Amino acid sequence: MLDTRLFHHLVSLLGQWPTRRPLQVVGSERRILPAWDGQVRPALAVAAPGGAVLSVPPDRVGAVRELTGRPFDDLLGALPAAVGYSGWRTYPAVFRYSLAPTPLPDAGQWVSADDPTLPAWLRPFGDVLVARDSDGEYLAGVGIKRHDRYGHELSVGTSPAARGRGLARRLVAQAARRVLDEGAVPTYLHAPENAASARVAEAAGFPSRGWTSYGVFKAE
Repeated sequence: MLDTRLFHHLVSLLGQWPTRRPLQVVGSERRILPAWDGQVRPALAVAAPGGAVLSVPPDRVGAVRELTGRPFDDLLGALPAAVGYSGWRTYPAVFRYSLAPTPLPDAGQWVSADDPTLPAWLRPFGDVLVARDSDGEYLAGVGIKRHDRYGHELSVGTSPAARGRGLARRLVAQAARRVLDEGAVPTYLHAPENAASARVAEAAGFPSRGWTSYGVFKAE
């Protein structure tokens, strides 16, 4: 049975969950409103073994449904233009969540993301979990994307000099415990080819369940 928090998170994020169809296209106002970082996510999908829900702006549902007869890779390539964002790209990700983070020892402290000693990628978050060395130098950090009251996505990064010490997995597990304490479910997304991120997720208690996510983002 799907965790209640995860169910409500997916309904809030996508506009509908679950589906018994291979692909269900739904319209949601969330696709035209700013997300956690102030940016718009004009198309977002989550696919589980039982089917996928693809969330798009309400006025683009018809155009996207016309694509569903195409091969899946062709659909993903045509999706940005169909939702009105030509020049953007559709990026896949492995979608993970945890209800029981690995009981690893804490590795960091919660600080304000405004701290000028932190790397720029952490700035959009409110407060962040940071590991430092004995001299106070930044080693690794985790930010929380609070998509809604039910689901919070974790994002982790480690400085090149600090990799291989197990800091990322400890920080992710520590942050996941906080999310659960706040009454939400922690999620973790990574690119399918990112083996290092996959190892961190597994070690922190975010198993692969065969779920994937697809989102339309500005091309990098």
